[in-house]
Amino acid sequence: MRPLDPPPVAAPPALVDSHCHLDCPDFEGEVDAIVARAAAAGVTRMVTICTRPGNLPRVQEIARRHPGVFYAAGIHPMSVAEEPAVTVADLVALAADPRMVGIGETGLDYHYTAESAAAQRASLRIQIETAQETGLPLIIHARAADDDMAAILTEGYRARPYTCVMHCFSSGAELARRALDLGFYLSISGIATFPRSGDLRAILAAAPPDRILIETDSPYLAPVPHRGRRNEPAHVVHTAAVGAGLFGMDIHEFAAVTSANFDRLFARAAAAVPA
Repeated sequence: MRPLDPPPVAAPPALVDSHCHLDCPDFEGEVDAIVARAAAAGVTRMVTICTRPGNLPRVQEIARRHPGVFYAAGIHPMSVAEEPAVTVADLVALAADPRMVGIGETGLDYHYTAESAAAQRASLRIQIETAQETGLPLIIHARAADDDMAAILTEGYRARPYTCVMHCFSSGAELARRALDLGFYLSISGIATFPRSGDLRAILAAAPPDRILIETDSPYLAPVPHRGRRNEPAHVVHTAAVGAGLFGMDIHEFAAVTSANFDRLFARAAAAVPA
């Protein structure tokens, strides 16, 4: 290198945003630019989540237009009371699409929608059965429902094993332990970057590194330094930096570990990416 040449610029870490919502109205008319910004930040793949059947055509269109974007589909627990019931057969039929790589998000939310708890539990069991039938991973939303969540996930797994990620994990240590004991994954979101999330960071740091994913849940939960503003997949780099610190890794090593975890869990997405 000649003395006046600038130093080489390190390539950004190759990251995966395992959970985002690109069909959200917050992104209307901007999806192409958002995907481009993510790629420039090192995000190689994304999973955009369909939480309502009526949104499915838009989600599918986004995934088909962008080779690095895949999708999952299910009924969000906070939407169960407003949506027509779906059957296992309905969801299995949807899963024939090779761009669909997961089931959900599903789960339990007793914080905002406790009044529909029984319907949520029924919907969760349907989506567990769909994951069992298709071999696609289940994507779980859990809020203020740790005991029921652990019991239903365990009951289903004992009947017939399946794979699962606890999306945007922010629950207690016992649910983390129960999920990890079943071979499931914990996903780190921007919440882990918040100053008051020390207890959560400790729970995540106690998990095996080969069971960790990262996500944005964008447009929600923007990490520091973007907290309070609209989130987007490019911002997963900030969550990855915190995650790397939890496991004593540099960000490139952590990116490689979490990308390998993603490939293992979302095998259909991994198979679609040229070697």
